[in-house]
Amino acid sequence: MSASRKRTASQVEESQGETSKRGPATTNKNRAQDGEMGDFEDEWEDEVDVDDETAPQETTDAQNGDDEDAMDVDVHPAVEDTEPSRDRQEGTEAFIPGKHTLSKDEVLEPDQSAYEMLHRMNVTWPCLSFDVLRDDLGDERRKYPATAFVVTGTQAESSNKNEVLVMKMSSLHKTQKDDGDSDDDDDEDSDDEAALDEDAVLEYKSIPHTGGVNRVRAQPTAPSVTPIASNQPYHVATWAETGKVHIFNVNPLLTALASTSSTISDSAKKPVYTITAHGRAEGFAMDWAASFGANNTTVSGLRLLTGDIASKIYLTTTTVSGFNTSPTPFTSHTSSVEDLQWSPSEPTVFASCSADRSIRIWDVRVKGRKSVMGVEGAHDSDVNVISWNRAKEASGYLMVSGGDEGAIKVWDLRGWNKPNQRPSPVATFNWHKAPITSVEWHPTDESAFVASGSDEQVTIWDLSVEVDEDEMGTSASSKTKSGDASLRDVPPQLLFVHQGQKDIKEVHWHPQIPGAVISTALDGFNIFKTISI
Repeated sequence: MSASRKRTASQVEESQGETSKRGPATTNKNRAQDGEMGDFEDEWEDEVDVDDETAPQETTDAQNGDDEDAMDVDVHPAVEDTEPSRDRQEGTEAFIPGKHTLSKDEVLEPDQSAYEMLHRMNVTWPCLSFDVLRDDLGDERRKYPATAFVVTGTQAESSNKNEVLVMKMSSLHKTQKDDGDSDDDDDEDSDDEAALDEDAVLEYKSIPHTGGVNRVRAQPTAPSVTPIASNQPYHVATWAETGKVHIFNVNPLLTALASTSSTISDSAKKPVYTITAHGRAEGFAMDWAASFGANNTTVSGLRLLTGDIASKIYLTTTTVSGFNTSPTPFTSHTSSVEDLQWSPSEPTVFASCSADRSIRIWDVRVKGRKSVMGVEGAHDSDVNVISWNRAKEASGYLMVSGGDEGAIKVWDLRGWNKPNQRPSPVATFNWHKAPITSVEWHPTDESAFVASGSDEQVTIWDLSVEVDEDEMGTSASSKTKSGDASLRDVPPQLLFVHQGQKDIKEVHWHPQIPGAVISTALDGFNIFKTISI
């Protein structure tokens, strides 16, 4: 693993200071409450300009029960003194989950100096899942303002109010800092400074969806190329609480976003295919296989795996006439299938995890549709999520998993086929204090991954980090350079802790904006980029 990513203990400590514990808070009195119409909360501005065609009704309409639109894109009322002055920062401390608790009159406020970018977006209905849509704006985008496209689905109060949403977040600017926080090396970004004074803009298009959306996944597209031509389908699959999996073409929604005069036809609002093989058993596990190989060459048609709470996994593939679902399921699990991942290096191999506490590896060519190897008791409780490392350096042998007990484990699959030897994780992290809800390897850095938990944390990890004994000192009672002894118990591989969301459900890296992370929670979305990665 790259040594250039190694950080000392003091550097880890500095990157941990993204939140602070404060006394009685009066600056956050405008925070949206559960059930209210959402908005895009901008840290610095108080209104947003959105085209009339895509702008929803006023927030007050939503509060009165008018939910014709899915969200309010008016910017949240400006929060006074969101970025604390240096005088106010005196006497504050880094908030360490599990060590510190908030009093009734305390709230967490982000330390803006720890973020390169931070925006928060509230929505009308919670979204349990989302996926990033690859766009044609280019890879390795580092300049601001930034733009991101995502697809998500709602969990509305009644089944007939749910929607699939394609959202465009634009004018995403850098976080403002005090003059003393600016780096001399930022001169090359001077052309982007004007973006600091712009409003972040949220636009969206939606189509109806029967039943709440448990999980959303978009078909993978080859990197470094225009993802999907406007006349080609861009497929998105949704796991509905009704037990059905719907496949939609969201390209018409993207086209409508590009032109405010575009409308969405009735045919575009209907699924192009619906998987009914699961019966009435709903599910959460779902993954598309990449239809391209080395040098972005096409190797196969689209393949979609779906797993349900009745322990069955079904394979759906494309044919000349459309999609087809095999009637024979994969059946080695004994409880709910929680997550699925296609191998990044072998097109016929996939992995699954389950509430039966196991992680299994499968090959679709094996007769009988049974797993070929796996780990029983991989976690002490349900295995909720897995992610297969897709970086070229990892060669497809690293996997990270998250359990209901809060543990995160890293596995080296090369040791799973050794006879008479039970596989064990190469690393285990017990930082989270509640179930892990999402994990994902960095798309290009083989040693970094992001995770989220029900303890309202998004954490960023780097396995290449090692403890620097000279920095830590040999005395157990010695303090770190900042004088905070409590940071001694922070794992050196833990680069960053992002907080402030309620009941976080899913997190993803943006594959085209290096280091950018998007998360969804009960109270909306966050998109941010830290100084740590």
